Amino acid sequence: MQADAYADDPPPPGPEVLAALVGGTTAGVGVLDTGLRFLYVNPALERINGIPAAEHIGRTVAEVLPLVDAGEDMMLAVLADGKPREITSSGFTEATGGVRRYWHGAFHRLETGGRVVGLAGIVLEVTASDQGWRELERARRHIGLLDTAAARIGTTLDMDTTCAELADLVVPGLADLATVEVFPPDVAAPVRPAPPGVLRLRRAALTAVPALRDELRGFGLTGEYIDYQEGAAVQRCLASNLPVVENLTGDEQLLRSAPAPERVAAYRALGMHSAVIVPVAVRGGPLGVLGLIRSGDSPVFTDEDVVVARELAARAAVDLDHARRYAHEHTIALELQRSLLSEPRPPHPHIEIATRYLPADRSVLVGGDWFDVIPLRDGRHLKAMGDVMGHGVEAAVAMSHYRSLLRMFADDELPPHRILERLDRMVERSGLDRAATCLLAVVDRFGGACEMASAGHLPPVLIDPLTGARVCTEVAVGPPLGTGFGGYRSTLVEFDPGSVLFLYTDGLVERRGEDIDTSLARLEDLTMPRSGSLDDLLDEVLERFGPGAEDDIAVLASRTRPRAPL
Repeated sequence: MQADAYADDPPPPGPEVLAALVGGTTAGVGVLDTGLRFLYVNPALERINGIPAAEHIGRTVAEVLPLVDAGEDMMLAVLADGKPREITSSGFTEATGGVRRYWHGAFHRLETGGRVVGLAGIVLEVTASDQGWRELERARRHIGLLDTAAARIGTTLDMDTTCAELADLVVPGLADLATVEVFPPDVAAPVRPAPPGVLRLRRAALTAVPALRDELRGFGLTGEYIDYQEGAAVQRCLASNLPVVENLTGDEQLLRSAPAPERVAAYRALGMHSAVIVPVAVRGGPLGVLGLIRSGDSPVFTDEDVVVARELAARAAVDLDHARRYAHEHTIALELQRSLLSEPRPPHPHIEIATRYLPADRSVLVGGDWFDVIPLRDGRHLKAMGDVMGHGVEAAVAMSHYRSLLRMFADDELPPHRILERLDRMVERSGLDRAATCLLAVVDRFGGACEMASAGHLPPVLIDPLTGARVCTEVAVGPPLGTGFGGYRSTLVEFDPGSVLFLYTDGLVERRGEDIDTSLARLEDLTMPRSGSLDDLLDEVLERFGPGAEDDIAVLASRTRPRAPL
């Protein structure tokens, strides 16, 4: 039965059937001799390579496909050991139209009568699947950029630092070169006025992949002002508040995007071929633009790239807005404080004065400390040292208020405690919610005595060139100004002519965890420098007490010059 069944089976396929199978498949099939020269090519491989079969025969793989990494080393290995192998190769053929394609091939050795006669290969194009993989990888990179943006952008309240963080984040993940350009600050005039119709931005950040960094000088420098003509991509981007994608393959497009004609050569040197300009804006209006550029072999920007760039710019805009507001407030307060803390002029020719101001945080140069010297009648003068609670514009405004009132009351020739009482009542009535400490000293014309009154301020120090320093703890201390409690008293303090009166704010001596009496005791070690200079004295004081300070420090030193003999 079994023999009959086998007898009824159809005969194996003949050469015609095998030829139809190889010729009709969509997989490319080729036969090579031991020198890797083509012996046979099926129609599918003709289409894949874009070359007729007759032009394959007798030629090597490298001769037929010079721009394809076909894996000839692997083919030789199959011929040598007979083990079948697979490989994925890529490159350009006559049929790809300048687009890189990917193929997966399987190869096995051909033998006849125990003799190796060649190699057979079956090839399938896998460009579509590879494209999908690359798109997935690009999506992963985009997600990674968005995930890290919160941690890497906005680490400080400095605008230029925030712009640099944004530019560094997008290179190389999204662009070969990135710029961040912002509007000039509204509290300081630009370097020069912009011509009509021209948009002026300040380049706050510029970064590029290593291969382009040598060419960046021709592209422009960080910190310079860039002018954009009407119709430029930057102007169109800000006008519409939408990204603008530009093809920069021609000189006309490059000239339109360049702020000046001489920049075209620099753009060419960079190999720029596409750009995206993305608005950096908040609800209050535009802050600037993020510029992304690709060059060389990098692909053009996709819609997904633009979406990611816009999301990153929107996130950075929030941090930039915070930084801009801070810079605005900081600049106004700093200018106000500088005007208030200008070096006071000696009230009389025989009075020497030196002052210093040292902020606790060098990035925040605005506090409530102040000092003043006001001339009075009969050769006397009033010295003041004050400290308004807090920092920022409010503290600087309050400081101005206190100082203006003090100068007004000093004209009435009142003793120090009466001036403090008036200040206290006036501040309470004005609704100013910033308390302040203050020390006043009215010094007689000969510098041998002074009347002092304190509103919650630390005691002054007298430095005698011969006997050393003494903290004037005998000065009566009342409550801070602005409390409405009053109760101030003046204390007469006598000292030898030539002694230095040293006033300071609490930032000089107060340290966390240390008793204030211990802090004040250190002031008794002060001595006059060998030069006898008040400026040298204050420099030595700040060098000694400045490190580790947790609050601003203001200091004032003064003395009366000896009278000329009659």
